[in-house]
Amino acid sequence: MNAVVNRRVVAPGRVNLIGDHTDYTGGLVLPMAIDRYTELRCVAGGPRVHLTSHDDTQPIDLPLHIERPEDAQPAWAKYVAGVIAEMSPGAGLRGSVATNIPIGAGLSSSAALEIAIALALGFTGSPLELAQLCQRAENRATGLPSGIMDQLAIASGVADHALMIDCGDLTISPVKLPADIDIVVQFIAHRRLVGSPYKDRVAECATAEREIGPLRQATMAQARSINDPLIRARAQHVIGENQRVTQFVAALEAGNLADAGRLMIASHDSLRDLYQTSTPTMDAAVTALLDTPGVHGARMTGGGFGGCVVAVTEPGAVTDGWLVRAVGAAAAFDDSAPQREE
Repeated sequence: MNAVVNRRVVAPGRVNLIGDHTDYTGGLVLPMAIDRYTELRCVAGGPRVHLTSHDDTQPIDLPLHIERPEDAQPAWAKYVAGVIAEMSPGAGLRGSVATNIPIGAGLSSSAALEIAIALALGFTGSPLELAQLCQRAENRATGLPSGIMDQLAIASGVADHALMIDCGDLTISPVKLPADIDIVVQFIAHRRLVGSPYKDRVAECATAEREIGPLRQATMAQARSINDPLIRARAQHVIGENQRVTQFVAALEAGNLADAGRLMIASHDSLRDLYQTSTPTMDAAVTALLDTPGVHGARMTGGGFGGCVVAVTEPGAVTDGWLVRAVGAAAAFDDSAPQREE
């Protein structure tokens, strides 16, 4: 008789209230972990990682030493392989994954999977270390130079709070959400950041920083000094968005929902006009929300080029979409029992 560890891991998705395309320049973001989850149930141990998914007919079967996670197949295996490559675990697992986070909606289903895999494989470090590991895993597996917001929000969620994350010094300040609001998410269109212009935006910000220094520390006057109109626009968005995050937090804490709503609208307008990550369909969805009585503000959320829009509303004002609430961080639960080894 040997002890077999039966493990269950639950990892939430996330929605970003304001502060998009700022994390990879060390800026400010305000996401929250939401009550939609990826759940992994497994038996820990063994020489490989074998998983089935309720959302993919193809299982994955991976070794514990992986040099090129980007080569893993099927597509969802890349995220698992990236975590394995970063962790080099001493033992594998066998289990299944299920999620009610819509895949391709921009609500961080991939980051939730990465966090769940790391915890299932026995990761025991801090939430920040967990997020950093999973960010590296995703960057390595997909080739996408994404920031740390998604993984850190999922690893550090606080019930009933959004998280103001400083992606420069990696500090987190929980922000209590008002009790008299709904946060509503509407799914607009499936999207994949891999193959989208996301990489271009990262490169354009790097070009701006070579000219005026770190965007986190730059002023709008410095941004206006950039000669290239496209690079200037990208810098203006990032600098303005960082300012909007701090202003939005102040408005929430003061109970000024009208100002918070105006800042959400300004954020969407900037993402549409200066950063060009919205789409006509997303713009139309935001307009329709703003025309609805009781809606304080609305904007696209996440990486863009499709995905979701998010609105802050009076309770019950919007019934079309997902009413989401802020929840706690991802967690692993062990239920060990002596079982006969097969």
